[in-house]
Amino acid sequence: ERCAPESRREREREAAGQGPSPGPAASPGSLEDILSEEDEQDRVPLQKLKLLGDSEELRGLLRNPHLRQLLLTIDQAQDKSSLVRKFMQEPLFVEFADCCLSIVEPPEKENILPE
Repeated sequence: ERCAPESRREREREAAGQGPSPGPAASPGSLEDILSEEDEQDRVPLQKLKLLGDSEELRGLLRNPHLRQLLLTIDQAQDKSSLVRKFMQEPLFVEFADCCLSIVEPPEKENILPE
């Protein structure tokens, strides 16, 4: 699973007898150390992530204490993926996710006639 703390690279190192690599909490590693090649397609560039901080709409959503509690619950959960699936039934969480996606992956301007 993508949220599991052990990556494929760590399992390969252990199998080769090199022992586990230090986790992100143990040392300040780069994202490349944490993510495997399979995760690359789901990765959002840092400059796009920084756009989230500039969004007034997102800030407004994050002022909602219910949404903040949902996000804290996910952050602290062992099984994050099943919890996210559950929360995707919550309209507030869906609104948050849609807002984040529209910022990092703006919809393409389709079906717009040239002037």
